[in-house]
Amino acid sequence: MMKKFLAVVLLVLLGSVFFISAAFAEVTFNYGASERIRQEIWDNLLDLKTLPPSNTNYDRNFFRFKTSLWGSADFNKDTGVYLKFTNEAKYNLGPYKQPSDPLSKIDDYVRLDEDEFVFDNLYIKANNIFGLPVDLKIGRQDFLGPDMYGEGFLICDGTPGDGSRTFFFNAAKLKWRINQNHNVDLVYITNQFRDRYMPVWRTAVPDAGTYYKHKKILNASDEQAFVVYGRDKLSENLTVEPYYIYKKEEKHLIGPATPELDLNTIGARAVYTSGPWTVGGEFAYQFGEYDGNKAPGGGYSGQDREGYGGYIFGKRKFADMKLKPEFELRFVSLSGDDPGSEKNENWDPLFSRNPYWNELIIYTQIYETLKEGYAIPGYWTNLQLYMAKVSMELTPDTKLSLSYQYLRSNEKANPLAGQSAMFSDGKEKGHLPTLLLSHKFSKNIDAFFQYEYFIPGDFYADNAKNGQFLRWQLQFKI
Repeated sequence: MMKKFLAVVLLVLLGSVFFISAAFAEVTFNYGASERIRQEIWDNLLDLKTLPPSNTNYDRNFFRFKTSLWGSADFNKDTGVYLKFTNEAKYNLGPYKQPSDPLSKIDDYVRLDEDEFVFDNLYIKANNIFGLPVDLKIGRQDFLGPDMYGEGFLICDGTPGDGSRTFFFNAAKLKWRINQNHNVDLVYITNQFRDRYMPVWRTAVPDAGTYYKHKKILNASDEQAFVVYGRDKLSENLTVEPYYIYKKEEKHLIGPATPELDLNTIGARAVYTSGPWTVGGEFAYQFGEYDGNKAPGGGYSGQDREGYGGYIFGKRKFADMKLKPEFELRFVSLSGDDPGSEKNENWDPLFSRNPYWNELIIYTQIYETLKEGYAIPGYWTNLQLYMAKVSMELTPDTKLSLSYQYLRSNEKANPLAGQSAMFSDGKEKGHLPTLLLSHKFSKNIDAFFQYEYFIPGDFYADNAKNGQFLRWQLQFKI
């Protein structure tokens, strides 16, 4: 039924494109391409060298080659379509190699992952519908850049399972521009464990095992959500963004399996600016329940889910000083699960299981949060983060950002039995200095170098080693 429905929707979209093309004589076409080259080195990241070696927790040194092709057609100033294809091949230098498909029982490992060519974006937009202050966008789309909600605290990445290859949401978004200072978005989201809505293209590799027989895993489960998100400019300096998000996470297919979760999130973000100063924060409360039918392999049968998350920050830019430095202080708190409680109090990051305040910690969180389902990095929860950050312009095209982050937990670690050797009974997660140096060679070429160094605290076992994350990138756009 779902496949038939989606096929009808796709035909309607394609038919609309041809109809609108015929109705409007002058259609404006645009197109482009980009190539992103990265090398990443992970040293002691996943388990801080506390668990017995396996292929999955090896140190990693690999290249990523992301290729994107896109095109758009604007039929008038209000109506258009957008299409984008993406592929991100990876080459592992070792010792880690790409594992076989997680649902397979065959242990095949490949050094080259050719990846799929996927529909990264495919949507149709229509603004000022029937002359009303209402805009509509339907299809596969990103919530980044001008379409980002806040700073991405809860809605940022709809496909966390493929890293930064794609970020898309399968969504219908309606924006009601009430007046100049107030608007509200109504969004319906439907994302999958594996993409069932669009085909993919992959070149088969001989003797590569079952890894190439399945589409890549994008999420821990199938997910649906309904979002109401407001933006209110209360004064020249103050903006408030209240929201409500209902999310349904279906039963996880890969162990440790957890049953269906219905979760409500109510929150708001506020930002105040005055001259060179900016202060702001966000807070959200979550409540919901796991399905009463216990999933195979265990789970949280019939258990209540309740949590909170938020942050506050203040920053000041000295635009008249040499290097134009900007200083920021930030505090983040995300609830953790109290093992002595009947509830699960872990904060659920919803659609922001991605690098946020840093890159390195999202990998050490895998074994801490594996009981929440399939091991997708970036499950931000059980955290206190204290950050001091300075950014500066070495030249008009060269920027340097340095930060020091001190991390603690709100609750002691409560991992699965097989990962308990990684943790201790303390609450100090550790210290994390970071560096990001970026340079823009031209309007079409840019690059950056990134380095993070983690010194673990007593939240982890005594034998935990320091972790390092290094990445450089070169990007070309046309």
